Amino acid sequence: MRKYINRKSILAFIAFFIVGASLYYTSTLANKLAEEEKKKVVHLADAIKILNKSTNNHETEFALRTTTENTSIPIIITSDNGQIYDFKNIDTVNAQNPKKLLSEKLVEFKKMHPAIIADWGTGRNFIYYGETYLLTQLRYFPYVQITIIILFLAVVLFALTASYRSLQNQIWVGLSKETAHQLGTPLSSMEGWLELMREEDPESEAAIEMQKDLDRLKLVAERFSKVGSEPNLEEENLITRLQNIVAYMQKRSPARVLITLRTNDSDVPVNVSGPLFDWVMENLMRNALDAMEGQGAIDVTVTNQQQDVLIDVQDTGKGIPKHEIKKIFTPGFTTKKRGWGLGLSLSRRIVEKYHHGSIFVRQSEIGKGTTFRIILRR
Repeated sequence: MRKYINRKSILAFIAFFIVGASLYYTSTLANKLAEEEKKKVVHLADAIKILNKSTNNHETEFALRTTTENTSIPIIITSDNGQIYDFKNIDTVNAQNPKKLLSEKLVEFKKMHPAIIADWGTGRNFIYYGETYLLTQLRYFPYVQITIIILFLAVVLFALTASYRSLQNQIWVGLSKETAHQLGTPLSSMEGWLELMREEDPESEAAIEMQKDLDRLKLVAERFSKVGSEPNLEEENLITRLQNIVAYMQKRSPARVLITLRTNDSDVPVNVSGPLFDWVMENLMRNALDAMEGQGAIDVTVTNQQQDVLIDVQDTGKGIPKHEIKKIFTPGFTTKKRGWGLGLSLSRRIVEKYHHGSIFVRQSEIGKGTTFRIILRR
């Protein structure tokens, strides 16, 4: 997992560097272009002055060419009292209200650049100017680039996450299949020894209890073998199944632990894969037993709703610290000295992927206990 985090960090750093460099470079270009446009406006003002005062044909020809060459920079010229008496490169022909358009442009230009003051022999005049279309596009370009980079990062991160999940799924399936395979041989051997015990004493209580545990081990092996393949969901009475699980876990719990099933209904039909669902419930109860350290209570509460069935598993254990709640379903995370940290991760996979439900920590308080909630959709 760490290598994927590193890759994401590197990608984020590269993206920020590209964005920063792009913003700096584009801003530098925009400032240079803005300076060039300002110089053109100043030259335009000088050209107008020449046209008004000069009698030299060469000078007036040059000035006239300067004024006509400006076809991109929008300009508004006002008198000393603020009246607009000339403008250039502003489309007033297609405007519904040309005067209003010019007034709005004048306010906009005043905010963009300080006025260039010109005296052409008839009093002071003020030249206000805006930005060319090219300069405007250049200023917006970094934001377009940022959007593209963000979309690119999103696609890359999605691909990395999908790749990690695919790898994780392959590990789960391989581990589960191998575990089921490894359990097969000792189970067959145990079954043979159990038959010998029955021949010597058919009514042996030990043989009866061992048979129950052997059947349970076979069920565990069956569960592992089903991981990775789509299970068959069948409609069952959830209450009956939970009663069997509670009875099984109660017999194998410390004497000072009480496991209780609470429900107002005797028949709650749901579509489940029995062996896999039992695995989830047993895993939650075993975690609760570990958290209680030999004494306490586990309450399994079923709430039957119109669209969903809620199953709460509440214990009186030591609770889960807040900073660990988000990590408990992560593969490999465990607070136990022994274990691989796969139980809750597999439980989430079974509930969410196979049963299309959800499982989460409803609440947890240090020293008082934890409540897990399972939601099964109808």
